Order: sequence, then structure tokens, then C-alpha cells
Amino acid sequence: MAFDNVYEAITEDNDDARWAFGTGFDDPLSGVDATVPSGVDHDALAAYCVMLADDALVLSQRLQRWCTRAPELEEEVALANIGLDLLGQARMLYSRAGHAEGGGSGRGRTEDDYAYFRDEQEFRNVRLAELPDADFGELIARLLVLSTWRLAVFAALTDSADPVLSAIAAKSVPELTYHRDYAAQWTVRLGDGTEYSRQRMASGLDSAWRYVGELFATHPVETSLMECGVAVDPAGVRAEFDDVLAQVLDAAGLAIPEVGNASGVAGRAGRDGVHTEAMGYLLAEMQSVARAHPQATW
Repeated sequence: MAFDNVYEAITEDNDDARWAFGTGFDDPLSGVDATVPSGVDHDALAAYCVMLADDALVLSQRLQRWCTRAPELEEEVALANIGLDLLGQARMLYSRAGHAEGGGSGRGRTEDDYAYFRDEQEFRNVRLAELPDADFGELIARLLVLSTWRLAVFAALTDSADPVLSAIAAKSVPELTYHRDYAAQWTVRLGDGTEYSRQRMASGLDSAWRYVGELFATHPVETSLMECGVAVDPAGVRAEFDDVLAQVLDAAGLAIPEVGNASGVAGRAGRDGVHTEAMGYLLAEMQSVARAHPQATW
């Protein structure tokens, strides 16, 4: 960046509308062939990208609440950066979904359409991403579970037959590695700290663990795209997830929670558009300005 200070990068002349990618930098997918591979169902590809994007967008929205509530200023900055990483991943995935819609014409929905102008039942994120945090321990537990799971999925997606998904995954893996490392360090610090911090960390794990099973339930969209080498079977990364969590919790002096799975509705959960009560409040906050001014440019 050839700017004397950060504010020069956000003038009209330099504004490339990619805040979450890092203002003033090139498009991270520049030069990647966006042609949908032969034999890949365009609508299924779009739906899959939306699933992965919704996970990131909703968790990013949750994390922004901690920008003035974290225990230390450094943690507020760290959580804000994690949220921005996830927002950048969501934007790229929404762009890919919009390009794939309508037969790959590139005239599908925009990032804003996906983020601001869908109703609750149209979101396909896992429910763990949308839950509010009772305290910092619960946040760390949720972030540890989600980042460990997402890193395993995206590491496998680097070999996707879709070149755009592969490129997005390759860019996301270093970010998600940091997210997992950050959460793991805090898990050990809290679990191996005071009796109170240990209790809060254990309680956070109990809360998050009720939704772990949902992360590894294979959706029909994923099944259809696995056959052509585009998607990853989430059930296939469960062993890696269990191994990582076992190591982290052992170092923290904590045990794997023994809690039941959160129930869905007639077997349906987040990937099917069935969410918790918290989701409606989250979307109302996130979408209110855009819906009040639908013609505005963001």
C-alpha cells in the first residue's frame, strides 16, 4: 500500500469496495477462473457456498458485540480481526454463489442481497454460529469448536474441483488456523487458571457441545457435490476435530462434555433454515439499516 496513513486508503479514489479484504489491496480471487466446472450443478454450488458464507457472516456478526466487552483491549482487537476475516470469507463465498446462480451467468444475487435481504428461514448457517454468549468463556468455547471444524473443512476444500472454492479455501486456511490457535490458547488459559475461570470455561463447553453433532451432519447439497469433487463431507473431518479438541482440553485440564444434542424440528436444523430464537434478533440488528434504505450503496 502506497499510502502515508490509513485514512488515505478510504477516499473515493481508492475505495475498491472490499473493506473486508483489506482496503487498498487487490481482489484475493484476481486471476482465478470463475467458470463453473463441467458437470457441476450450478444451483447446488450456489447453495453450498451460501451455507459456508452464512456460517461466517453470522459468527462475524456475533463477534462484533465483543469489540467493547472483551477482558482486555488486545482481545477486542483480536476478536475484531477474526470477525473481519470471517466477513471477508463470507463476501467471497456470496460472490461465488451469485455467479453460479442462473446457470453461471454471473447475474445472480449480490453480496448485499444475501446478507441483508433474506429472511431468517432462508439462512443456512449452523445454529452454533448464531447463539449469543453468556460470558467470555462461552465465546471462547464456541470459537474453539467452530474454528476447529471450519479449518478442517476448508483445508479439505483446497482440493475442491471448483477453482474458486479451492482459492477461497486456500486464502481462508491461514486465517482459520489463527482463529483456532487463539481460541485454543484462551481455553488452556481459562481451564488451567482460577477455579472460577475453569468453571466458566467448562460451562461454555457444555453449552457449545450440544450443537457439535449438527456440524457433522451431511446435507443433501453436500452429498450431491461430493460426487463431482466439489464439496467436503463434514462427517469425514470428525476424527480430526475430535483429535484436536482432545489435545486442547487435555492441556487445559478439562474433559469432553457429556451432554445431549440440541434437538431440531422434525429432524431439521440450521442447514434447513430452522434456527434458534436468537437468530431473529441477530438479523433484525444486522439488517435494519439496509432494509430501511434499500437503494443505498454500502
